[in-house]
Amino acid sequence: MEKLKMHSPNLTQENIARIRELFPDCVTEGQGEGGQLRLAVDFDQLRQELSESIVEGPQERYHLNWPGKREALLTANAPIARTLRPCREESVYFDTTKNLFIEGDNLEALKLLQETYLGKVKMIYIDPPYNTGNDFIYEDDFAENAKEFLIRSNQKDEEGNRLIANTEANGRFHSDWLSMIYPRLRLARNLLRDDGLIFISIDDGEVHNLRKVLDEIFGEQNFVAVNVWKKSYGGGAKSKHVIVLHEYVMMYAKCKDNLGTIVLPPDDGVLKYYKFKDEKFNFRGPYRKQPLATNSMDERPNLRFPIKWRGLEIWPEKQWQWSKKRVDNALEQDELVFTQKKGGWTVDYKQYLKDEDGQIRGSKMFSICEGPYTQAGTGEINEMFGNGKIFSFPKPSKLIKHFVQITSSNDVILDFFAGSSPTAHAVMQLNAEDGGNRRFIMAQLPELCDEKSEAFKANYKNIAEISKERIRRSGKKILEGECHEGWKKDIGFRVLKIDSSNMTDVYYKPDAIEQGQLKLYSDNIKPDRKPEDLLFQVLLDWGVDLSLPIRKETIQGKTVFFVNEPPYDLVACFDTSVNEDLVKELARFEPLRVVFRDTGFVSDAVKINVEQIFKQLSPGTEVKSI
Repeated sequence: MEKLKMHSPNLTQENIARIRELFPDCVTEGQGEGGQLRLAVDFDQLRQELSESIVEGPQERYHLNWPGKREALLTANAPIARTLRPCREESVYFDTTKNLFIEGDNLEALKLLQETYLGKVKMIYIDPPYNTGNDFIYEDDFAENAKEFLIRSNQKDEEGNRLIANTEANGRFHSDWLSMIYPRLRLARNLLRDDGLIFISIDDGEVHNLRKVLDEIFGEQNFVAVNVWKKSYGGGAKSKHVIVLHEYVMMYAKCKDNLGTIVLPPDDGVLKYYKFKDEKFNFRGPYRKQPLATNSMDERPNLRFPIKWRGLEIWPEKQWQWSKKRVDNALEQDELVFTQKKGGWTVDYKQYLKDEDGQIRGSKMFSICEGPYTQAGTGEINEMFGNGKIFSFPKPSKLIKHFVQITSSNDVILDFFAGSSPTAHAVMQLNAEDGGNRRFIMAQLPELCDEKSEAFKANYKNIAEISKERIRRSGKKILEGECHEGWKKDIGFRVLKIDSSNMTDVYYKPDAIEQGQLKLYSDNIKPDRKPEDLLFQVLLDWGVDLSLPIRKETIQGKTVFFVNEPPYDLVACFDTSVNEDLVKELARFEPLRVVFRDTGFVSDAVKINVEQIFKQLSPGTEVKSI
């Protein structure tokens, strides 16, 4: 029976496989460190294939480079032997919610999500450290090869020690920040849908470097906009030269060709203009009047003609916006408004709130965001916690909601620098307003709070605790307000904590165990791990959605997990002494996948017969063990 690998994917091998698809003759097989065969690139042959465009040696070229870039790329691709362990006691509505909160290093979180959420995320918003000279950044160990990284990642470590101060005195000030952000953005791009978008908040300190990094990872052709956010309305007493009132939100697409038109629902400032009604009101709603004439200096004779109405001929001062055919059609449909004014007549066209299909008309996004101001973010923290100093400089949830509006009802939104989780707040608020059922995935390192901080005094030991509590409190507050009748009111979240693998070292390094030690490792699962821990590592390894409903049932005295509704995505039993009767009963459910503990069968004969039983009773089921 085939075993699950139980570690994140090796992206280097996957990249080589993609090269093989394009250039089969450039990929061969080579021996890995343990003697096993692995894919390897014949670089001499690949250079020959690309001989017209290859760049090699000291030849000058335009690109972004910094000390540590190659190591950062290796780190992005290296697999890790980590897992996500469910924490029911810190979750809200664990069994029914579709939202996730991942506690741990976001680089590891992104690696763990590669199988399950590859190409499934519509939108990513992040607010990373700005590199102001006072920030902490993630310290990634670049001095290891992929194998060492994999082994180390299976050991316990103190997450709070993953952060280091990046002061301006550091000789690698910009390089360290780039090495931190680069692998995370590479992994994040994989998770986006083909029509997905990423939004990144940044200030003047690294905006130039970030733009170049994003151009490299996403491609210049997928740049959408640099949104300028006016974050404050004054102040600046500490400013020495210029009072800076803005920050930026960078916007890139996974593939801009797949985007279509980006529209936002009209806000209150726009809706107030839709104040007129006619006989089409029931289907198309109210309308606003828009001038049909234009002052364009671009002379187009075909747009200059008289409109004949009630025996009159009405000419534009310069020209109309529409062709004669379109004007005649609007006139026939009673969609023009004529108003007599001093010196003649004006013509307006009716712009209805809803289009011909009855859908509310959206508006295009502006590249300048006039507020909400930073004070609004602090105000939200103060309102929920009674102390605005619990978390410093949070982004206002309304700012993030402005961008989340580009998503649709069931989309997935990811924030892997969650902070105090204003993104989760924004997603729930928007769902409550428009009846959507968007899902969020938050990831946050349990960064330790300074013992002198207001957060620590309020009994919050780390930032992740603040983040989770903010989601709990904002969810309750949203339910107290007016909610759309179509919203499922999902204000819950599953807490999943990154930890070392559930599997002992013998699972990953069987050759390193001496013969005399084999009895000590007869079970390759760590003794402190629970069945639900094993279930979530299997979900990760198999790429099954981590938010699917999970039901636990006792069958023939054994605990069995059923994931999703019939036909089940996964059926799992990690108990021991599993016999053929239980195997046959599980096969009758005809799940897509089934998994057992490798040492969990009552005898070797039963273990050997499992695959045959499923081939007979449920041939479509994939059978594996751990």
